[in-house]
Amino acid sequence: MVRTEEFRRLAAAVLKILAFAAVYFASAKVGLLQQVMIGGAVVTPLWPPTGIALSCLLYLGLWTWPGIAVGTLLVVWSLGPLDAGVLGIMAGNTLGPVCSYLMLRRIGFHVAMDRLRDGVALVALGAFAGMLVSATGGGLTLLVTDSLPPGGFWPAWVSWWVGDAMGVLVVTPLLLAFRRFRLPRDVRPHRWFEAAALAAATVVVSVLTTTNSLSLLFLVFPLIVWAALRFQLAGAAPCVLVLSVLAITAATAQTGPFSRHSHLQAMVNLQALNGSAALTALLLSAIVTEQKSIRQKIEQVCLDLSEVVDRLAPGESGRRWPPEGDEQ
Repeated sequence: MVRTEEFRRLAAAVLKILAFAAVYFASAKVGLLQQVMIGGAVVTPLWPPTGIALSCLLYLGLWTWPGIAVGTLLVVWSLGPLDAGVLGIMAGNTLGPVCSYLMLRRIGFHVAMDRLRDGVALVALGAFAGMLVSATGGGLTLLVTDSLPPGGFWPAWVSWWVGDAMGVLVVTPLLLAFRRFRLPRDVRPHRWFEAAALAAATVVVSVLTTTNSLSLLFLVFPLIVWAALRFQLAGAAPCVLVLSVLAITAATAQTGPFSRHSHLQAMVNLQALNGSAALTALLLSAIVTEQKSIRQKIEQVCLDLSEVVDRLAPGESGRRWPPEGDEQ
């Protein structure tokens, strides 16, 4: 009976790892739809698998890391014949999210992202620091296997790092938010109307700014601020994703506001836009969530205190807190 139970657990773990690898592979194929040549290497402006990998590690645990390695192997295999370089790419792509996970766990990261320090940690450690590992592993592998021309290492390394970091900044907050998202039971109709208006405005403004030759991409930021203030990460993260997808499409095709730039210039402007939008949404959402959490804790303490007062002096708590006229 014990062996049967152990076998079931092992089978369930293997199935989860394989499912993780399949999702990693599918997201990689989506990311590869938009490719650019930088420094003699093919890179993607946004690499969704890094965001998915870090989210999976945060929710399921470090034991799921083989899913990243298997997913990377499937991606490389789908692009061409396998060679010795696949080991370096697998090592870099696996160690990057793993290092991000270990650093976040080390400082007590909350997947609820209900504190400002969690938002800062995801940016600094999860995206920027952790993805240095994957970019270095991938860049060195391309250099050792003579897949890069002379002088192409640093442009390829920077592009690889930025693409992986953007994957964490754009995709991970979205998955963390929707993993915990629950529809409130007493949502008022005007909130649904506001959410629909925000979604429609984000799509319209993003389409207009990414297809127009004028540099008007900054017009999306008020909508991101609106989403973060009113709906926190669950509202701001989808807005950033919509903007990023449309901006990446325009930048890789060198249309709209990117039409007068070279590929390298377009990528620099694109990543500055994606990074600024993701940082604005992430940090502002974390600040608002933290303030709401503090307010709820204060209200709970006041309620507990009123109960204590009511036991000691019945009827006094109702007269003193909350004050008359403040119940609205």
